[in-house]
Amino acid sequence: MSGVFLFVIIGLAIFAIFLFVNYVRVVPQNEAYVVERLGKYAGTLLSGFHLLVPFIDKVAYRHTLKEQVIDVPPQICITRDNISVEVDGVLYMTVMDPRNASYGVNNYHNAAVQMSQTTMRSVIGKLELDRTFEERETINAEIINAVDKASAPWGVKVNRYEVKNITPPQSIKDAMEKQMRAEREKRALIAESEGDKMAKINRAEGDKQAKINIAEGERQQLINISEGEKQRRINEAQGRAQEILLVAEATSEALKQVGRAIQEGGGEDAVSLRIAEAYIAEFGRLAKGTNSMIIPSNVVDLASMVAVGKEVLKAGRAESKKS
Repeated sequence: MSGVFLFVIIGLAIFAIFLFVNYVRVVPQNEAYVVERLGKYAGTLLSGFHLLVPFIDKVAYRHTLKEQVIDVPPQICITRDNISVEVDGVLYMTVMDPRNASYGVNNYHNAAVQMSQTTMRSVIGKLELDRTFEERETINAEIINAVDKASAPWGVKVNRYEVKNITPPQSIKDAMEKQMRAEREKRALIAESEGDKMAKINRAEGDKQAKINIAEGERQQLINISEGEKQRRINEAQGRAQEILLVAEATSEALKQVGRAIQEGGGEDAVSLRIAEAYIAEFGRLAKGTNSMIIPSNVVDLASMVAVGKEVLKAGRAESKKS
């Protein structure tokens, strides 16, 4: 009896372990288990501890609710200008409804990849080769739109799609390299010509400005010279005027003193003597010269000349008294 009892206990323990292993479920965070009861969908188990009905319930599908990164294999696409290019990409998607992800499609990973490749061929076929490198954002947007619409019944959400590589044939690469080299050389020649043009313009502007500066300098120099000459002439004129004024003042003072001397005793005799001396001296210089002159007939009459001089002095003295 004890042996049978021990056997039963061991059997019950094994059965309990079997039930625990197969019908007790602890679902990890960000995962979901789809449970079927007698082959029919019974519910979705989210993270936590769960008990299943023994021999009736079973976990049919397990899904991760984290964003999944799916590599889209390379494929050959024909562009609008009939160039074959190899294109691959990366698809980012998340399971939103575990039930539809289990029963809406057989394999949503493969379905999303196939839909991405089909859409990629369609989009690339509408573009020329040169534009395929420029329109990456457009390609990504169209693929996301198409796959997201198709995957709605599958219970998954396409978050984004990224084109990784667009690889043209080697012959096209060589042609593109030559084209790029020619374009770079063209830009270099244009830049060099623009530099020469700007250098010539700058030189012309510099020469023009230099000539303007030289002309301005010469003009200012002439102005300064004329101003200096003007000031010199003004100074000379003022000097001559001052000289004439001083001479006139000195002459006037001398004449006044002569007049006062004449009025004193013996003044007329002194004047007569002075006139006679001046007359004789001038006549002597005239006799030494070779010039021809018309002189009065009585030039040798010294007394008459002295008398004329006295009459002139008297007339001047009378005039000065009147004034």
